[in-house]
Amino acid sequence: MQMSTKRNLYQDLEHPFAQYIKIIGKGKNGARSLTYQEAYDAFRLILNGDVLDVQLGAFLMLLRVKEESVDELAGFVQATKDQLTFEPLEVDLDWSSYAGKRKHYPWYLLAALTLAKNGIRIVMHGAAGHTLNRVYSEQVLSYLGFPICTTQAEVEAQLKQQNFAYMPLYAISPVLDELIGLRNVMGLRSPVHTLARLINPFNAPVTLQSIFHPAYRTSHQHAALRLGYLNSVVIKGEGGEFERNPDAKTLVCGIQNGELYEHELPKLTPDRSPAEEYLDLDTIKAVWEGQPHTYGEVAIIETMAIALVALQKAPTFVEAQTLATQLWQNRFK
Repeated sequence: MQMSTKRNLYQDLEHPFAQYIKIIGKGKNGARSLTYQEAYDAFRLILNGDVLDVQLGAFLMLLRVKEESVDELAGFVQATKDQLTFEPLEVDLDWSSYAGKRKHYPWYLLAALTLAKNGIRIVMHGAAGHTLNRVYSEQVLSYLGFPICTTQAEVEAQLKQQNFAYMPLYAISPVLDELIGLRNVMGLRSPVHTLARLINPFNAPVTLQSIFHPAYRTSHQHAALRLGYLNSVVIKGEGGEFERNPDAKTLVCGIQNGELYEHELPKLTPDRSPAEEYLDLDTIKAVWEGQPHTYGEVAIIETMAIALVALQKAPTFVEAQTLATQLWQNRFK
């Protein structure tokens, strides 16, 4: 194989981004996590397009193997937030949706829409298509007749009209959307899947995030606090979305008025509920319009209850469950 004779621009001068790869990639004894400031500076270079493709791949995968620290995650998120140009909006709840669903319907969407019908102003943001064979919020909302907002003006109009707006990641940060799309190139998720959930683009006073892996609960919770979020909840949701799984205990890792807390909700079903053979969107539309669905309605009500506690609309989970049941049953009255 003949080597290229073209000299690399940085063959004799170290690339500015190389220092960050060295910090996390020096090996078992030499590597360490980035400080908050290092993470902020490194991710700013990425967002500005000032890194080489090979550096980006190495950086993301080293972080994936190591698992990002709280300071790293907070630094990445803050670098992203500082590049956003949105003006303040009156929003009650930031709801992240980046996983998609495969085994069960996206019942969390009906939970969010029910809260919106009862005056809770919600901005949901997410990304679609980065993982094969999943149904994403964007697809389902479009099917249900909800517009996909690509500008702040559209978000504001939808909040005024129906207290709910969905904005895809590509409209928030095209760079992050491109990075999250590397899932099918790398074969693995990257820290972008984690940090995107914490962006809170319109600085809502309450944020909801879900994770796939239990180890990320605490890092999400503490990163939210590091970012100054005073009211936040993270759970291991069904399929990775913010949706209570009735088949398992749910550990709620939250922040309320700036104080960390944990609360475990019990398993609600005696046996594991069977997965859906096929996610036919006619079914979720029919349930929204009144058709009963035993598993789905439990997931909807329980998901709303967690959100209601986060919003401080109910002082306890028991009272929140009662209120959520009423809201669901009366959603069209």
